[in-house]
Amino acid sequence: MLSAAIAALATSVPLHALAQATEWPTKPVRIITPFPTGGGPEAVVRVLAEKLQKKWGQPVVVENKPGANGFIAIDAFKRGATDGTDLIQLDNVHLVAYPHLFKKLPYDPVKDFEPIAPLFRTYFFVGVSATSKYKTVGDILADAKAHPGALNYGSWSVGNPVHLGSALLESMTSTEMQHVIYKETSMLYTGVANGELNFALGSLATAGPLQRSGKIKFIAVTAPKRHPAFPDVPTVAESGGPAGYEMTGWTTIAAPKGLPKAVADKIQRDVEAALAEPDIKERYATFGYEIFPATRDQFHGFIASESTKYADVIKRAKASLD
Repeated sequence: MLSAAIAALATSVPLHALAQATEWPTKPVRIITPFPTGGGPEAVVRVLAEKLQKKWGQPVVVENKPGANGFIAIDAFKRGATDGTDLIQLDNVHLVAYPHLFKKLPYDPVKDFEPIAPLFRTYFFVGVSATSKYKTVGDILADAKAHPGALNYGSWSVGNPVHLGSALLESMTSTEMQHVIYKETSMLYTGVANGELNFALGSLATAGPLQRSGKIKFIAVTAPKRHPAFPDVPTVAESGGPAGYEMTGWTTIAAPKGLPKAVADKIQRDVEAALAEPDIKERYATFGYEIFPATRDQFHGFIASESTKYADVIKRAKASLD
C-alpha cells in the first residue's frame, strides 16, 4: 500500500508540471524590450507577440523601456512576475559584453535570466566609402600595420558589437587603430560615406541604405560563409583578413531564472514555431536577420563561449564603461 502511494506521488509531479504547461498562460503576458519603437529588434518582437497572442489565447503586450544601457528594462523585468508572464528581450551586449565592461552591474546575467530561445542573429559587413582606396580587408590591415594608430573605425558607443568586432580584428592581426564614437548610426555611416572614417562594421538594417544608394561599398562580411543576398562579397578571411574571424549580433527572449522546465519548454516550442512561419522569414530578410536554430542547452553553451570571447577582446582593448 505504501509503495503504491509513493509511486502515485512520484508520477503526479511530472503530470502536474505538464498540466501547468498545458494551461499556461492563464493571464496576459508582457514582453519587456530595451529597444525603442521602430528598430529592427523591436519590430521582430512585436511580430512575435502577435503570433504568440493567437497561440496562447491571452494578450501579449510589448512594453518599450529604452535607455540607460537597457538597465531600465532589466529593472522592470526583475520586479515583475516570476511565473513566465513577464519576459524580456535581451541582446548579446547585455549578456556577454556588459559583464566585462562594468565593474558592477545592476543584474547578474547568469542568476537573473533564463535565456529561452534566440530570436535572430545578424552578421555585419565591412563598409568603406564608395570612393575608398581600400578594396579588401587585407588592404586596410596592410595600411594599419604600416601606419600604427593612424587609421580609424567607428561605432555608436563603447562595447557594442560593431566596436568590439573592430577591436577583435585589431587583436587578431596585432594592429592598432582609433575608435571614433558617433551619437547615432545615421551619423556613423554618413561618416563612412564621406571618408571621415576608414571603415565601419554595419548590418543591412543600419548600413544597408547608404550601400544601396551607392555611397558605401561592402568589401567583406563577418560570417563564416558568404551572405546569400551578397554572393559577390567575400568573408573577412577571403578578403585578406584573419582566418576564423566572425562577429554576430543576436537577441533572445529570456524568462526569470527558476521557471518550471515544462513552462520554459512550452515558451521555447511556441517561439520557435512562430519564427518558422513564412512572413517572419520575409520580415527578417528586410533587416538582414536570420533564424538562429539551437536547443536551449546549445544556446546556453554558445552564450558562455561568446562571453569568453568578449572578455578577451575587452581586456585587450582596455575598454570600460565605469
